[in-house]
Amino acid sequence: MKAAGFSTFGGPEVLDLIEVPAPQAGPGQVRVRVKAAGVQPFDIGIRQGWAPPSIDPTLPRIPGNEFSGLVDQVGDGVTGFPTGTPVLGYSLLGSYAEYVVVPADQIVVKPEVLPWEMAGGFSGNAQGAHMALEAMTIRPGDTVLVHGAAGGLGTFAVQLARAWGATAVIGTASEANHDYLRAIGAIPVAYGDGLLDRLRAVAPDGADAALDAAGPEALYASVELVKDRNRIRTMVSDEAAEELGIPALGPGRSAARLGEMVDLYTQDKFKLHVRHAYPLAEAAAAHRDVESGHGRGKVVLTVS
Repeated sequence: MKAAGFSTFGGPEVLDLIEVPAPQAGPGQVRVRVKAAGVQPFDIGIRQGWAPPSIDPTLPRIPGNEFSGLVDQVGDGVTGFPTGTPVLGYSLLGSYAEYVVVPADQIVVKPEVLPWEMAGGFSGNAQGAHMALEAMTIRPGDTVLVHGAAGGLGTFAVQLARAWGATAVIGTASEANHDYLRAIGAIPVAYGDGLLDRLRAVAPDGADAALDAAGPEALYASVELVKDRNRIRTMVSDEAAEELGIPALGPGRSAARLGEMVDLYTQDKFKLHVRHAYPLAEAAAAHRDVESGHGRGKVVLTVS
């Protein structure tokens, strides 16, 4: 099968179209013929040489941890996903490929109203936002601060906070994305020097909770506005979080969590945006796009 992978760590240019054996579904697993795969900062870290302990160290390595497609092979013991079922799901690696094999408890049925490209970039950010906001104990009436609000994760976090009853969601982003933030229900505030003053002007009484998907500056501003540091989480600033005593966000992806987010989408609780869909052979360009920062919505790869 064709895949986008690399045999050495480095910049986007190390990604290339390669041929590798197609994986086979084992007991409890399904194989999915991939239609689209999301591109995330996690994948960029993998390409640069970072890896969680559980990753097989052998190369070449195929990034990609979210996908949509059609079940085309079912392993022993799997029920509920006959061949041909449209699904979306998640993996640790391997989604930048024509086929991916995952445990059957890492997929859910894709509703017809969710387009393939959007479904391919749905799982990672949807679940990340859900995990973070759940850990932050978002409650009706809260004022919630989301940094990096125009990106894939931020888009979900803003709208999920509103769906869970937040009275106000303040989103930080580049000024070019402020109309987009208003459209998804956030009060926009610009990045850069003077961030804390601008946030205080919008929220003079502070915020109840904050999610950082932008960087340390945003996290330092958050601790000035949120009294309870247990209600702050970061997706990108681990060192600053440890320094500030902000709890880490542990693992928690599941089909149940993904299914809940898909249900909210079908209830029209989310407006999602795919800013660019690149063909699989242009995975390097997709990585450059994500690394450029300040983009709105999601970058995906189209596979078949």
